[in-house]
Amino acid sequence: MNSLHTVWKGSISFGLVNIPIKLHSATENNDIKLRQLHKECHSPISYQKVCPICDKEVKNEDIVKAYEYTKNKFVVLDEEDLEKLKKENEDKAVEIIDFVKLEEIDPIYFERSYFMAPDANGGKAYALLRKALQESGKIGVAKIIIRSKEQLAVVRVYKDALLMETIHFPDEVRNVQDVPNIPDEGTVVKKELDTALLLVEQLTTVFEPDKYTDEYRTALMELIEEKKAGNVTVAKTEKQAISPSNTTDLMAALQASLDKTKKKKPAPRKRAAAKMKA
Repeated sequence: MNSLHTVWKGSISFGLVNIPIKLHSATENNDIKLRQLHKECHSPISYQKVCPICDKEVKNEDIVKAYEYTKNKFVVLDEEDLEKLKKENEDKAVEIIDFVKLEEIDPIYFERSYFMAPDANGGKAYALLRKALQESGKIGVAKIIIRSKEQLAVVRVYKDALLMETIHFPDEVRNVQDVPNIPDEGTVVKKELDTALLLVEQLTTVFEPDKYTDEYRTALMELIEEKKAGNVTVAKTEKQAISPSNTTDLMAALQASLDKTKKKKPAPRKRAAAKMKA
């Protein structure tokens, strides 16, 4: 078993209970990274930091950080000041300030997940918080500094571990009223809705994450392997999606979808109440 890299180390408290913890990234990006090469000689392309006024490359030690408060006007921030500010905040224990229900937080707020592990002598308090969250059915809301950024976060139970998920502050979530061309409910036709609901019922199942795979990543890796082996590749013919342009086409698309799901699997059976509780 590979050990997880520690991305943050400190303590978290609720009330007078203090728990020394370590955070480990709970997820990873498995995208296949492609490099950019010079077409002529296949050398990797490098990027330089160039000052447009001095017309020369700038080294890292000659770069300072600044805030642009208006167009082309900046407040320069010293690295020492930033480090001091970071140190002052990171030294503070993370405090759970509220307990809420998970369903009260819309998924749009969630950002990144971290496994919480107890640090030295923190096992007993860790287990206590885990049990308190399990018994109460609540999650904790806290603030934490990660990578020089203050984050709002929630602490919840995930299987046998405590999980911290950073969430966006309200002013980081854009206003849905700014989304253009959202139709009102008056555009929904009863017959179409009934057919759509039947389609939803046909496709309803129990969520099993292992059955979902990144088909593009798999195909890309296969293409890379074939290229390495020197084989000739062929492009897969993609199916054409039905693009409804009017009411008749919309019903046709819904009906075709229903017919397809009926052929793929039998109608879902009602599960026993005892199984649903498990």
